[in-house]
This record gives sequence, structure tokens and C-alpha cells, in this order.
Amino acid sequence: MIDRRQLLIKAAGSALLINLAAQASAFAAATSGERFEVTLSDAEWRKRLTPEQYAVLRDHSTERAGTSPLDHEKRKGVFVCAGCNLDLYRSEDKFDSGTGWPSFVRPIKNAVRTSIDRSLFSVRIEVHCRRCGGHLGHVFDDGPAPTGKRYCMNGIAMKFRSA
Repeated sequence: MIDRRQLLIKAAGSALLINLAAQASAFAAATSGERFEVTLSDAEWRKRLTPEQYAVLRDHSTERAGTSPLDHEKRKGVFVCAGCNLDLYRSEDKFDSGTGWPSFVRPIKNAVRTSIDRSLFSVRIEVHCRRCGGHLGHVFDDGPAPTGKRYCMNGIAMKFRSA
């Protein structure tokens, strides 16, 4: 006979496995049918990116809050995709959201695409690079004027090029 504790542990374990499977297929589902200018094999991506960059850009991981130096970057310049060097965000569109991740009110025109992310038991809007499809972060409707958007990005998914 299964007691209540065992039932809860099994249910939590099943939910975790379902969530992990959803995350593993999130990139394929989010970008299915899309063609990208920069398309590399898995081995080529692993060679081009650090293990941390690969985890975020290709496997949809998230860096720990407060760990990216780009969250505190205040110089004039452009934030570019760490996977393909596409210009993504201008420094003048960056703001301190207090979340521990670099945040922006808007991307550069035609730099990113969005898709529905149903992982982590919620529905969010995922942001990925228009040119290589790399996962950058998510966009939320709680940002400041003028857009009201908060593009909450993984700093490890970007590099900074000063002006």
C-alpha cells in the first residue's frame, strides 16, 4: 500500500520528468519550421561556444541571477548574440530591472523573434536570436515606458561591443 508521502514523492518526480522533457524539446518546438542564416551542427556549436553559453543558447538553460557582468554594463555600445554576433540591443534601451539579469525595453529592429514557452509549469514568451535561433531569455509586460516591456536576457547569451 502506498502512503500519502510516497504518493506525493512519485507525483513530484513524474511532474519533474515531464517538465524536463518539455524543456528538452522546447527549442525544437519553438523554432520548428524556421530557417536560420547561421545553422551549425551540434558539434560545431559546442566548439564555438563555452559550455555555459551552449547550455543557455542551445539547451534553453538559464544563468543564475546576478552572475552576469553584463547586468552592470553601463557603457555606450551594443549587446550582440554570443552565438552569431548579431546586434540585439542598444545600451540606451537597457535598464536596471532589479532582477539580476540584463533587461531592455526593446530589441534592435529585426534582431529577435519570439515564441511561446510552456516549460516550468507556466506560459511565457521566449526570445531567441533571429539569425541563429539561440535562446536569449524571455519578455514580460512589466517594463518601464515607453514600451512597457522587459526583455529579460541571459547575459551569458550575449557579448558587449562598446561604441
